[in-house]
Amino acid sequence: MSKLAPENKFIDISDYGRFIAKRFAKLLVNTHVTPVHVTLLFFITGLAAIYCILHAYYWGALILLILKSIIDAADGELARLRKKPSYIGRYLDSNLDLVLNFLILLSISNLTNTPFWIMFTAFFAMQLQGTVFNYYYTILRNNSKGGDTTSRIEENSFPIALHGENQQMVNVLFIAYTIFYGGFDRIIIALDRNAKNCNSLPNWFMSFVSIYGLGFQLLIIGIMLAVGFIHFIIPFFIGYSIFIVVLIAIRKLMFKAS
Repeated sequence: MSKLAPENKFIDISDYGRFIAKRFAKLLVNTHVTPVHVTLLFFITGLAAIYCILHAYYWGALILLILKSIIDAADGELARLRKKPSYIGRYLDSNLDLVLNFLILLSISNLTNTPFWIMFTAFFAMQLQGTVFNYYYTILRNNSKGGDTTSRIEENSFPIALHGENQQMVNVLFIAYTIFYGGFDRIIIALDRNAKNCNSLPNWFMSFVSIYGLGFQLLIIGIMLAVGFIHFIIPFFIGYSIFIVVLIAIRKLMFKAS
């Protein structure tokens, strides 16, 4: 199972660690390590990056944020190699990403004496940016023949647990996902509801959208930390949201829904 059909694959600048992630996943195929174990590993790596931020080890934070993004890609690769898609893995991955994003920005705000409401505005903006990318990417995946459909365009009902999964655990993680992401999803869907009726989205457009992928967001944070721009990180992500309007306008004007 592939995330996308070959004709729909695009240059994803947020997915720079995929090459290493695939090889890491291949090493784990015949082991007892599960995709959930890999997901927990990226969470621990993210926490280690936060430790480095709090102690001003900024180059270490950059390296760990890049490593986190690589490991984050490996859990899905491992599930696909074993041909065992998982709602538990899908929701756990997203929920832990949000927790790490919040803690990263909270750590930066503490070091820069940024008021909580400004930090939270940046967090809200960062999550909304990620939702734009995930929305269009999920549409592409669901409309791609043979693509991975574990992620749904609208997460508005409890999914039926896949083979080998516990339905109760799926439900708990889905509820957490709905609490964490439901508001962001509704905002983006309201802004561009007809996008889901597009037969396809061009590769160049998806490459543009990938500026909002989590891997690229974390890379920006890591680089800004390493070069001494920590005070600009929170304002940057607030201003970075301007491209949400641009992307949605391009989609509506150039790629009509059927």
